[in-house]
Amino acid sequence: MLPKAELHVHLEGTLEPEDLVRFAARNRVELPWQSAEQLRAAYTFTGLENFLSVYFQGCRVLRTREDFRELTLAYLQRAAGQGVRRAEMLFGPQAFLDHGIPVDDQVGGITDAIAEARETHGIDGALLVSAHRHRNEADALELLELVRPWRDRVLGAGLGGAERGNPPAKFARYFAAARAEGYRTTCHAGEEGPAAYVAEALEECRVERIDHGYAAAEHPDLVARLAGDQVTLTMCPLSNLRLHVTDDLTTYPLKRLMDAGVPVTVNSDDPAYFGGYVNENYAAVTEALGLTETEVKTLARNSFSGSFAHPEEVRSLVEELTGS
Repeated sequence: MLPKAELHVHLEGTLEPEDLVRFAARNRVELPWQSAEQLRAAYTFTGLENFLSVYFQGCRVLRTREDFRELTLAYLQRAAGQGVRRAEMLFGPQAFLDHGIPVDDQVGGITDAIAEARETHGIDGALLVSAHRHRNEADALELLELVRPWRDRVLGAGLGGAERGNPPAKFARYFAAARAEGYRTTCHAGEEGPAAYVAEALEECRVERIDHGYAAAEHPDLVARLAGDQVTLTMCPLSNLRLHVTDDLTTYPLKRLMDAGVPVTVNSDDPAYFGGYVNENYAAVTEALGLTETEVKTLARNSFSGSFAHPEEVRSLVEELTGS
C-alpha cells in the first residue's frame, strides 16, 4: 500500500479478458476467441506490432458511454487497492472513432468514472488523450479539435503506437498545437525505437515526459541530459519483458538510470495483457534488481514529482509517502 502514482497506463489495456468477452456479448461483437481462457492464451506476443493487432481487436468491444465508464472505474478501483493515489491515464480515441463511436461517449464515460472513483475510492484520476503514430499528423491535429469541448477535463496529450518508421518529429506540429491549448505533453519513445527518438521527442516535440525511454540507457550523453533536465521516464518492466524489449529483468536499466540521477518511475502500461498492474511491476523489478526500501520509495516519490498534478498536490502526496 505504499502511496504512489501511475503515469503510464493505457485504459484500453486494462480490459481484462473476462470483461472483454462480456462487453463483446453485450454489444454483439464477434471475436476470434470463444472464451476468456482462449483469449488469455493468445497473450503470447512476439513484439509490439503483434501485441497491437490483438489490442485493437479488444478495442472493438467498447461501444457505449457506459462501457467506457465501467472500464475506467474497474481500473481506478483496482489501482486504489494497490496504493495508487493518482493515475494519469492514456487513452486513444482514434481507435473508437473508426467504429463510429462519438468522442463525447468516450470521454464522457471516462470522466464520469473519474469523478465517481474520486468520491468512492479516494483516487485522483486524470485523462491524457493519445494520438496513434501510425496515422498521419493531420489525424492527430483533428483529434485535438474533437476533444476541444472537453478541454477542462483532459489534462494532456501524448503519442503512442508502433514506433518503427514513425519518428516523433512527424508529430511536431501536433505537440506544438497541444502546448498552445495548454495540454501537458508526453511521448512514447525508445521502446522498440532507437534512442534517437527520445532525443527527437525532447528537441523537436518539446515534450515534458518520456514514456518508456528504455533505449536511452546505453547512451551516456542522453542519460546525462535526462538527468540534468530531470525528464521523467515512465518505464514499464513487465510490458518490456513480455514484448521482448528486454529478455531478462536482472539486466533491466531502471536502477542504472536511477543511479545516474534520471527520475524513473514504474508503471503497468497495458496490465491486462502483460500480467501485472503497478504493484506487480514494482515487485518484479525489486526482486530482479535487488532494490532497497529506500530505492523503492524513491521510485514512488518520482511518480509524484513526475506527475502533472498541481504543485500543492505533489507536496501533499510526497508528505504522505514520507510518513508511510
